[in-house]
Amino acid sequence: MQYRGHRDYDHRQTPKIGVLVTNLGTPDAPEKRALRRYLKEFLSDPRVVEVPRLLWFMILHGVILNLRPARSAKAYRAVWTDAGSPLLWHTQAQAQALQQALAERHGQDVLVEFAMRYGSHPISAQMQSLFDRGIQRLIVLPLYPQYSGPTTGSTFDAVAADFRQRRWLPELRFVAQYHDHPEYIRALADSVRAHWQSQGRSDRLIMSYHGEPERYLHNGDPYHCQCHKTSRLLAEALELREDEYLTCFQSRFGREPWLQPYTDETLKSLPAQGVKSVQVVCPGFSADCLETIEEIGIENRDYFMEAGGERYEYIPCLNSDTGHIQALAALVEEQLQGWSPKPFDGDATQARARNIGSAN
Repeated sequence: MQYRGHRDYDHRQTPKIGVLVTNLGTPDAPEKRALRRYLKEFLSDPRVVEVPRLLWFMILHGVILNLRPARSAKAYRAVWTDAGSPLLWHTQAQAQALQQALAERHGQDVLVEFAMRYGSHPISAQMQSLFDRGIQRLIVLPLYPQYSGPTTGSTFDAVAADFRQRRWLPELRFVAQYHDHPEYIRALADSVRAHWQSQGRSDRLIMSYHGEPERYLHNGDPYHCQCHKTSRLLAEALELREDEYLTCFQSRFGREPWLQPYTDETLKSLPAQGVKSVQVVCPGFSADCLETIEEIGIENRDYFMEAGGERYEYIPCLNSDTGHIQALAALVEEQLQGWSPKPFDGDATQARARNIGSAN
C-alpha cells in the first residue's frame, strides 16, 4: 500500500495546529444530475441509513435515486444564491471568522479549514490541505451541537478512513458534542432576544431539530436526550415557562417512526389550540441550509398559516454571528489546552541528522 504523505514536507518546519470544522455537505448545483450524485453518496453511508445493505441497495438504486433527485433539485433552487449553496458559503464564512478569532491569540500557529462530509470540499482533501501547511496536531470540530451517529459519528468514520491511508498520523482531538456548552446556549439565547427586540414575542417558541429514526434512540444514540437538554437550557436562559415553548423534530424520511413530535404535524395542530403566532428556531443547525430556509421558512410556514395561524416567523441559524464564533472559539480553546506549538530546534535536528549519517 502506498501511504499518503505531506507535500514538500520539511523536518525543520515548525509544527502547527489544525482545526477542521465540518458540516454535512451540499450538491454542486440545484440540478437533477448533481442531486443524484450527492444523494447517492449521502444515502449510501451505513451510518445514515441502518438497513441491510443488499436490501437498501435495491431500494436506493431502484426507487429513491430515480424519484428524489428531481424533487430535491426543485427545493434547492428555491434557496440557491449567486454564491451557491447557503450551507457551503455559511460554513466557509464560519471557518474564516474562526480563523480570525484564533489568530488574535495564536497568530498563524493555529490554522482553520472547513470540510463537508459529502460532496465538494471532502474531509480527506481538506485535511491534506492542513497537513501540507505544516500541522502536526489536529482538532476536528463537527458543527453538530448534539451528537448523532448519522452526523458526528459519520464524520469520525471519514477521518478514520483517511488516517488509515496516511504514513504519519497527527495527535487528534475530536469534539463529539457541545449541546450544553454555556457559550453555545448564550449565543442561541442572544439570537432569540435580538429577534424579540425587533419583532416582538409570539404565543409559542418552537425549537425544531432534525429528526432521526426512533429506533436509533432505543439503540443508544444520545441525540434525542441532548436535543431536549439544549431546549431546557435555552428556555431557562430566556426565562420561558414550560407552556411557552415546544421541542419538535423535522425532516423525517421513510415510513418507520421517527423522533416525535413532528414539527409539521405540530404546526398544523397549534391554531386549533388557540396558538395563533409562533416563532421557530433550529438549535441543532449551526448554519442555514435547505432544511431551515425551505422546510422551516417556507413549507412549514404554509402548514401553519393554512391551519389558521396568523403570524409565523423563522429565527435564522447562528451562522457566522459574533456570538456563535465566540462559542466555537471557546470550544477550540478548551481543546488547545496543553497544545502550545513547540518551537523548532534546528541544532538538535542537525545533530540527529549527523548521527544518522555517521551510523550509516
